[in-house]
This record gives sequence, structure tokens and C-alpha cells, in this order.
Amino acid sequence: MACKFYLYKGMGRKAENGHPWIYTTEIEGYDGTYENGDIVEVYNFKGSFIGKGYVNDVSKITIRMMTRDIDEEIDENFFRKRLYNAWEYRKKIIDTSSCRFLFGEADFIPGLIIDKYEDYYVIQSLALGIDRYKDIIVKILQEDFAAKGVYERSDVKVRKLEGMEQTKGFLTDSFDTIVQITENGVKYNVDIENGQKTGFFLDQKENRHAIHRICKNADVLDCFTHTGSFALNAGIAGAKSVLGLDISQLAVDEATRNAELNGISDVVKFECHNAFDVLHQWVKEGRKYDVVILDPPAFTKSRSTINSAVRGYKEINLRGLKMVKPGGFLVTCSCSHFMNPELFKETIADAAKDARRMLRQVEFRTQSSDHPILWNSDESYYLKFYIFQVV
Repeated sequence: MACKFYLYKGMGRKAENGHPWIYTTEIEGYDGTYENGDIVEVYNFKGSFIGKGYVNDVSKITIRMMTRDIDEEIDENFFRKRLYNAWEYRKKIIDTSSCRFLFGEADFIPGLIIDKYEDYYVIQSLALGIDRYKDIIVKILQEDFAAKGVYERSDVKVRKLEGMEQTKGFLTDSFDTIVQITENGVKYNVDIENGQKTGFFLDQKENRHAIHRICKNADVLDCFTHTGSFALNAGIAGAKSVLGLDISQLAVDEATRNAELNGISDVVKFECHNAFDVLHQWVKEGRKYDVVILDPPAFTKSRSTINSAVRGYKEINLRGLKMVKPGGFLVTCSCSHFMNPELFKETIADAAKDARRMLRQVEFRTQSSDHPILWNSDESYYLKFYIFQVV
């Protein structure tokens, strides 16, 4: 018999409307016994069933909901059905040669990320409850989705909030963890063992393609280039020249190799710089580009650091705007959930005012559609992406 949790009066309305998390502060009590990681049932203060999910009282997110059907068992068939649904969705909406195969709560398996790089899969477990099912997930990926190998990248700090250790390694027989993928006609060598996130930033796939039409015959500056993805897309699209900047020499070296892989090293170059410092210097020198791309890391990962993040986003956009030729284009992004769309918009507007430039919006986009935004879970919405003409 599953342990039953009951919520305080006035609590749980978001959960009843589809939000997948139950917080510690919402729980009045429970009947029965449980171990962390167990599947438990959740009821509102009236005793009406809300759903079932796995529990972890170490985490502020005490219960993560898996199903709203009291009779649905959380077993191998459950995970097979969820994975099939995720795959069928992606086959309809995106190139699936490499993509996010499963996006946690937005695909109704909380705490689990699965990324697909050609025939190899990387999984990331962000919650204690899902760790119990890793063997089942790997089995399904091999048997039903022809996975040649599966690697775990659960080496993320958020696991500490769940009372879990960071971990990474092979979940199948070992294989070469440098996997070559092709996206938007651009080839990349993806390091799934040591690369950022699970090896690559798949969430910008469609946004990278969106810059192609503005980069033809353009001089392009790509800041925070990481392994060069926006810069390489600009080069493939027919840019006259592309310079990518990153503070990490390792990233610059990898980006340079990716340029060589695509045969565009004569056009696409990379240099190791702190973008904040060097843009300040280059503005003074009067350097100008047809297209400036700003894709910084998340300046904030919590509500407590939003103010400093706003200052960071304003400063980098101010400097970027000053380097765009009249009639040129600014591409600017924020990948922080806590930098909400309205605040990001206001921050860019403030930067434009101080730079004495006018912005004409060409396009606003979010994360690629293999990272779906679940309206019942606003945490699934994090990426904001603008293209502006600067006049």
C-alpha cells in the first residue's frame, strides 16, 4: 500500500492544475511509511486524489508527480510509453539525428534528461526517485531505440539539493565518447564525457539556423562562442568573416577544430578573451561588425542574484550594440529561467537607450522545440532569443 500524503488547505492548487512539484511547505502530513525514492500518493485537504510521484524529504521539492491516474503503475511499461510518446513528438517537429530525446517534467518524467547524439544517448538524473529506474531506462533505449551506447552525465550541482552525489560514466559497454554530429549542415565533434551540459547545447538548434539569412556576406562577431556553434553557422551561411570569442582556451581550441572539420578555417577564426573586457576596449577603438551575437552563460541561477544578472546583461548588450554597424544586426540571448522575458526585454531596452541606438525587432524565439515548454510548469521555459536590426 502506497504511503499517502495530504496537503494543507489552500495548498496544492498548482499541482491540481498540472504542476509536477509538491513542496515541503505544502504538506500537512502523511499516512503510512516510506523511504526516499518511493512512489507515494498525493491528496488535497479534502482527501481528493491529485496524483502519484516519487518522494524525497531531503529536497524542498518533496514529491515529483509521475501520473494523475491512481491505477497507473510506475513500471517498465510506464517508462516505455513515456519514452515512445517523447520520441513520436520529436519525429514530428524536429531533425532527430541529434536532439533532446526527453526533457524531464515537460515530457512527464520529472528529473530525467535524455539527449541523443546520432546513435549514442546521454542521460542525466536530477532527482533521487529517477535514479531507481536508470537500468530500466537504459534497457528501453537499447531494446527499443537502437542505442549503441549510453553515458551518464549526472555531474551537476543540483543533485546535492536532493542529497545525492554527482556521478558520470558508462551505463553500457564503453565506447568512444567523441561523437560526430551534423546540425543545420554544420559538423561538430561532441565530447559527451567532458563537454558542457551533456556535451552540446542542443537547445539553440533552431535559433542557430535562424541567423543564416542575416550572416550572408557579413562580418560577424560571436561572443561567448563556446565550441563555436553560432560562429560556424554564420560561416556555413556565407559570412565574409567570423570571429568567435570565449574565455576558455579549451573551448577556443575545440571551436577551431570544428572550423577545420567544416573546411571554413579561412573564414571562421577564434580567439581567447574575456568578452566584457575586450568589447570595452574594441568599442573605444571603433571596431564595427555587421552582426554581433551574444550568447552568454546564465548570469543567474537563483532569484537572489537577479540584480547582478541584470547589470551583466545590460553591460554586455550595451557594448555589443555599440559595435553593430548602422543597419546591422544584434543577436542576443538569455538562458536563465530567472531572467524572465519581460525583465530581459527591459534590460535590452535600457542598453539600447544608453547606447543611443534604436532596435527594430526581427524575431523573438525560445528554446528549440525538442525542449518543449509545458504551460503547467513555467520552469520548463528558460531560453529567450532575439534578433534585432540596429538603426
